[in-house]
Amino acid sequence: MDKNSKVLALKYRPQVFEDLIGQDIIAGTIINSIKENKVPNAYLFTGIRGIGKTTIARIVAKSLNCLKGIDDLCKKDFCENCKAIANSNHIDVLEMDAASKTGVDDVRDLIEFSRYGPTSSKYKIFIIDEVHMLSKQAFNALLKTLEEPPQYENGGGLKFIFATTEIKKIPITVLSRCQRFDLSRIKSSELFKFIKMIKDKENGKVSDEALKLIVKISEGSVRDALSLLDRGLLTLEKNEELDLMSAQKIFGYFDKSQLIEIFNLILKGDEKNVIELYRKIYDQGIEPKVFINDFLELIYFFKNINLITLEGTNFSLNDTEFSKIKEISKNIDGEVLILFWQLTIRTLEELNIVSNQNLTIEMLLLRLMYLSSTKSKKNEINSDHHSNEVNTLQVEEKNISLDFKNDVVNQIKNVTQEKKIKPETQSESKAENKILIATFEQLLNVCSEKKEMKLKYELEKNVNLVRFEKNRIEISFNDNLDKNFVKDLSLKLFDWTNERWIISFSKLKGEKSIKEKKDNVKIELIKNAKNSKLYKTFLEKFKDANLIDVFKKDEK
Repeated sequence: MDKNSKVLALKYRPQVFEDLIGQDIIAGTIINSIKENKVPNAYLFTGIRGIGKTTIARIVAKSLNCLKGIDDLCKKDFCENCKAIANSNHIDVLEMDAASKTGVDDVRDLIEFSRYGPTSSKYKIFIIDEVHMLSKQAFNALLKTLEEPPQYENGGGLKFIFATTEIKKIPITVLSRCQRFDLSRIKSSELFKFIKMIKDKENGKVSDEALKLIVKISEGSVRDALSLLDRGLLTLEKNEELDLMSAQKIFGYFDKSQLIEIFNLILKGDEKNVIELYRKIYDQGIEPKVFINDFLELIYFFKNINLITLEGTNFSLNDTEFSKIKEISKNIDGEVLILFWQLTIRTLEELNIVSNQNLTIEMLLLRLMYLSSTKSKKNEINSDHHSNEVNTLQVEEKNISLDFKNDVVNQIKNVTQEKKIKPETQSESKAENKILIATFEQLLNVCSEKKEMKLKYELEKNVNLVRFEKNRIEISFNDNLDKNFVKDLSLKLFDWTNERWIISFSKLKGEKSIKEKKDNVKIELIKNAKNSKLYKTFLEKFKDANLIDVFKKDEK
């Protein structure tokens, strides 16, 4: 096959360690082990797709069997062994795809083949790609050979080189017999320089912004980046340049500035322009899931813009977009962004419920708009018109936090759900009858008076009080707390006091629950009673007796 007719990913595949990018430490370690004659029985390379696992496996095979030796490895003019290994037709280097040969019989054939020594090189080498696809029996068949591979008359031996994208699927008994190397994603700056060099070699006209978009989409995979570059170069005519706008159309991505503008319009409550701008993006052929993922990424940037640098965004943003996000983020409450994140995550699950996914996205944008327009930095509601809608959303989010309480404790504070506004006469009457609740004990008493025994039970048994202030309760809780507790308590407090209450979760343990306090008192009473002279005298007469409860004189 003519080299010029190959796709870029094959044409520029590294042939020696010096050609690799982003894996310098691994390359140095392998070369040193060969020089010191401390070559492991098996290498295991793991990492995401397209970062060089199989490529490094072949380079290691060349390094072990190069006719010039490790101190003078072939660089350009390859020896016969290096040429054959590069072309995958060396008789002593067998490449096997575990995805197509997964059974124990395939591995037995491999082991049988290993009995015969190499013909033209020092080592016999088995390269097994996607090794995690082997069956359990196939792995077990390998164990003995991995631990004690055959040694040959020429002083060499058998070496295994494994490659996998799913390290967790490999049995620990196999892992312990391999020297493992975790290949990292290629840094954005390194990958950008690399594909820019390839672009120049191919005499392609591609703008730096388009190259940065390719780097972003490839997510650290060299093969993906080269495939995208190849596609971009083939799409345009010879004299045309692949600019950012063209690249976005070709790869199905849209201008990030449009997304930032949507975000800004949501914060302003401009419903008409939000929907119009989204529909323009949708008309560009953007998939709803791609839009959601990019929107989540943008929420992350808004929340953490002060903690990251422009380069830390992995080319997701340019200078102008970075500065604009930094400016807008000054006026956004962090809690709003956390709520945005959770609502957007939930929308991913809802996409497949409605047949037209586009409608789901539009409703998400409207929900975010209603939420942002009523949430201030002090968690106060600024618009009576939207209070019911917003409070419902916030109570829903609180219920989510109860389901996943270990992950989102102290993230979201509940704003009570407010009932519809009644006529003034009823409001005035309700204000006159409102109940003053200033302490936790008073709250328990009111629950008893109002016959809210389920609520009282939750407060006494499953709640640990951290702080009780005016219109604000801070608590921690155990795993038995009812998921509707916050919503129920919020509604009742509003009914009883005619005021909104904030109920927040704390990482602090708080006081012991009421039930724990009562149990401790009971334990102490029993302990003191057992130490009394009367009880000891009683035991002398009834040796099998046991004290199980104690009542004070004033108790029935």
